[in-house]
Amino acid sequence: MARIKLKDKTFVPYIKYREIAKAIDVVADRINTDFKGTKEVPIILCVLNGSIIFTGELLKRLKFNCELSSVRLSSYVGTMSTGVTKMVLGLTSAIKNRTVIIVEDIVDTGKTIVDLHNIVLDAGAKDVRVCTMLLKPEVYRQDVKLDYVAMEVENKFIVGFGLDYDQLGRNYKDIYILEEKK
Repeated sequence: MARIKLKDKTFVPYIKYREIAKAIDVVADRINTDFKGTKEVPIILCVLNGSIIFTGELLKRLKFNCELSSVRLSSYVGTMSTGVTKMVLGLTSAIKNRTVIIVEDIVDTGKTIVDLHNIVLDAGAKDVRVCTMLLKPEVYRQDVKLDYVAMEVENKFIVGFGLDYDQLGRNYKDIYILEEKK
């Protein structure tokens, strides 16, 4: 794993793909246990664009019938959160009286996940679960329960495996961290 340059920033290796894959295996096993034998068909709600890769990897490991839907929210410009969650693409499926598993790439302060959780409840979901690939526990201070967390990470800016810097870097299979200035 070599460093990568995206626009004006340099990123160094942080988490290798094999560690990410193992963490996804563990999360998928927990979800499979919770939904084993269910007659219901839950909706896997992919939060675009960041969680596309994570959602794809997770879906391959789920062993129960489920539907895939998506929503697109935005709260970042560059490396900074704006503090305002904006709906870019609304829910692509009817979710009234359904169980919804929100699949997010990363949860940091949690404002976006709280807003999305409320959107899904307001749309009539009977049960909402939250699955995130990454959690920054030192900054998450919300009451919304994160049911499935694959990995915890430092409160640093990261890219790769779906995460981006100004739409670049999502395609890397490993995760990189912003290089600290010396």
